Amino acid sequence: MKYIHLFYPLGLALLLTGASIQHNPNPAVSAPAPLLQAGAASAPVNPPPGVFIAGDKQGRRFTGVRDSLFAKAVVLYDGQTALALITLDCIGLLYPEVDKIRQRASRLVNNIPLPPGHIVLSSTHTHSGPDVVGLWGADYLHSGVDSAYMEFLINTAAQQVKTAAERLQSVEARWAETQFGDAWVQNICNEEIDRSVTVLQFVNAQGQNVASLTNFACHPTYLDAKFTEVSADYVAGFYRRMNRRLGGENLFLQGAIGGWVQPVDGEGSPEKAYRRGDELAQAALAALDKANNLKSKGLQIKTLPVKFKLDNEGWRQLAAIGTIQRELGDSVASELAWFAVGEAHFATHPGETAPWFGLETKKMMPTGGPKFVLGLSMDALGYILKPAYFDEPGLPHAPYLTSMSVGRETGPDMMEGLRKVIPEE
Repeated sequence: MKYIHLFYPLGLALLLTGASIQHNPNPAVSAPAPLLQAGAASAPVNPPPGVFIAGDKQGRRFTGVRDSLFAKAVVLYDGQTALALITLDCIGLLYPEVDKIRQRASRLVNNIPLPPGHIVLSSTHTHSGPDVVGLWGADYLHSGVDSAYMEFLINTAAQQVKTAAERLQSVEARWAETQFGDAWVQNICNEEIDRSVTVLQFVNAQGQNVASLTNFACHPTYLDAKFTEVSADYVAGFYRRMNRRLGGENLFLQGAIGGWVQPVDGEGSPEKAYRRGDELAQAALAALDKANNLKSKGLQIKTLPVKFKLDNEGWRQLAAIGTIQRELGDSVASELAWFAVGEAHFATHPGETAPWFGLETKKMMPTGGPKFVLGLSMDALGYILKPAYFDEPGLPHAPYLTSMSVGRETGPDMMEGLRKVIPEE
């Protein structure tokens, strides 16, 4: 099989954090409507030659750079509440490192109130990026994580939040949706698939793009196991088209790709990967040509610390010997998040969730605006499966998927947690 992942189930902690609703102490005076500000920044985060490659077999090392990986950040502020969204081109950053970035970024930002709990991080899941987990070193007894590179990655991501906060400017927000991927994206488990492309764009007073956020679900695996150069895979082609057309910063937000949602159009090549990413960008841009303006601009965010019950003894042993630098006992700490920009709603999934969970998460969100499901966000716990995959081993790929999963109840417990943070209609 292509790769191995971390997974862990859930016994929930019930602490909610996030932006509180501000009440006007004088009901006779109307509070002013929030004025939305946005700033964005990015920087390359390419690993040096020799760093282990995440994905496929162990022991593979980079020999060069085909196209750059990026840390990108967008900071939003409505005069009371601030939040930041970071994307990283990597297979999936684990929660301890996510929290290091949040803590460091919060300390760096001093022009607006940005607590660590108001920072959300999502990974694009390229299989041509560095091992940031530990599983793809020389063997399972030795971590594949390069500590010097990880420090560079954490610092660079935190710095992008600081720079983005310093670039805040007044913006208008608009959104669009379309469908894409019939020709090359499938769920090879022959189950549900969400082909939606959802875009939110922030435009300044001069009509210039400050940042865009595009949510789509598909494994970036065209180049997996075939090449030894750094690449964001098809996401690189997406970046190029979006940057040429819009300028500013353009972020890719991976969706619910578990089970697996991946390219199925034959042997991969750089040319094919870039072309597919270019086509995705064209679909997003065509949708933006008919965009809807956000009706409201206020920001909200809630997070929920969780403990996923760990049933996979293999992960526990890998942590015990230091291959994975993470506390893995009977449970593992993680976090869920929901945030909103006006009527645009976002929810995080801490791993590769089956598309069913993404579709059900969208059903929880209030109607009337765009809905974003961010896979591999706040954590990278591997495949999060329907319980049926544990009960019916004859389902497609069930033996492998369940062997790489935290446990049967991870998905249901994640959904229970999301119901606590996503507001009702």
